[in-house]
Amino acid sequence: MNRNFAIAFAPASVGNVAVGFDILGHAFPVIGDRVRATRSTTPGVRITAVTGVTVALPLDAAANTAGRAVQSLLASQASAGGVDLLIEKGIPLGSGLGGSAASAVAAVVAANELLDRPLSRAELLPHAIEGEAVASGSRHADNVAASLFGGLVLTVGGDAPRCIALPVPPGLCCVLVHPQLFLSTRVAREILKPAVPLADLVRQTANLAGFLAGCHSGDLALIRACFEDVVVEPQRSHLIPGFDQAKRAALAHRALGCSISGAGPSVFAWCEAAHAEGVRAAMCVAFAARGQQSDHWVAPVGGEGATILERG
Repeated sequence: MNRNFAIAFAPASVGNVAVGFDILGHAFPVIGDRVRATRSTTPGVRITAVTGVTVALPLDAAANTAGRAVQSLLASQASAGGVDLLIEKGIPLGSGLGGSAASAVAAVVAANELLDRPLSRAELLPHAIEGEAVASGSRHADNVAASLFGGLVLTVGGDAPRCIALPVPPGLCCVLVHPQLFLSTRVAREILKPAVPLADLVRQTANLAGFLAGCHSGDLALIRACFEDVVVEPQRSHLIPGFDQAKRAALAHRALGCSISGAGPSVFAWCEAAHAEGVRAAMCVAFAARGQQSDHWVAPVGGEGATILERG
């Protein structure tokens, strides 16, 4: 270990992006988590504090996404030293904004700075996935890859995922609205049916292929036509009061598409920049009509991934 400490920021992310359940995600760096990793002579990983939350998160490293990710990293390096972690949460808990992924990513990126031979971002990916699984109950890379690498990312390959950066047509914004609810990722996954009707599989596959083709060609009309989740969204939308109304409002104000961010309850919409404020206002009004107060942001689709803020 060459440095005494490092502080990393990892952005929030939109998982699934409607058509790519568990395989597609994009960064949303308006908000995110910070982790300070400090070198220790005591072996192992310790979490000294978690700030920015109203409910207690585990300080046991093995039960914390950030702690488990760094445990995995250190084990792979046979490191004799230890790391202390201070976690600053900037992403609401249970929001569908990739908070557990961001903590895991920020932790491994910060801890990596303390290694004698730091790993590449690609080499850090499986350790961040290992950490994120503590919260979600499954290993999937959509939020982790987006938070780590930034941009719009497709992950393929199962246990050894490959991450493909996808182009985003210029001038597209993401409107993100977070109704002030808590929705457990585990609960949102447990309600999903284990089997998908063949007709839905064909339609969803076509939507994913068309969406990716539209991103590569810059064809907004094709993105709009394919921006529909026919598999997961219908099973989860009832968990989010006001979702149907917010989606209709976004589309009425010229959004290309609108769906659930990750496991929810946050809802996102893609639109051209000129329509972003109208889409945001309409979605917030729709949630307010159902008695749901919400946080809301607008940013270009994608954006920078995890960064080192300070080291010493």
